[in-house]
Amino acid sequence: MIEVLGHYIIQLISSTGYVGIFILMALESALIPIPSEITMPFAGFLASKGQLSFTLIVIVGTLANVAGSLAAYYIGYVLEETVLLGIIKKYGKFVLLSEHEYNRARKWFEKYGDKIIFISRLLPAVRTVISLPAGMFEMNLKKFIVYTTFGCLIWSIFLTYIGFVLGENWNSLEPYYRKFEFIIAGLIILAVVVYIEKHLSLRKKLFKK
Repeated sequence: MIEVLGHYIIQLISSTGYVGIFILMALESALIPIPSEITMPFAGFLASKGQLSFTLIVIVGTLANVAGSLAAYYIGYVLEETVLLGIIKKYGKFVLLSEHEYNRARKWFEKYGDKIIFISRLLPAVRTVISLPAGMFEMNLKKFIVYTTFGCLIWSIFLTYIGFVLGENWNSLEPYYRKFEFIIAGLIILAVVVYIEKHLSLRKKLFKK
């Protein structure tokens, strides 16, 4: 199925360029199972050939992700959770969304709060689903857009760069993408922890004075 889907993704981007990238990345963030791990590296490969601009690919991919995430956010915002779960149980299999994935995203949002929106953009499965509980809990829309934009920007740069560097071998690292996602997320979490510790220690010093 992925191979067939990948063929159509490549065809669409080859024929429509940035428009195809926007459509595919928006649909992915709107809970349609279209792998960005194919869309963005292939676009990066086209950038390495001079057919597309690396910068524009990243911008279009990020904006598309934000647009799709907003659609998922408003679904969670408008629907009651019982209705939403009923829809997932009945139709989730058609978009590869399970009740388990939704519940995991919901628990993460409850446990870690708004900032999980940023971190989750770099994690498998939950990356797109997290928008639903964000809407359901009526997360501040400005914060949602900011966290989503920065998370999706990093992800778009990462995938596009892989395709750009590897050229015609842009899809050779596909089996390892999930590992890279966890590595990136781990580094980001570590950076946040270090920042908080330094910030707190600085405040303690100032208060002592």
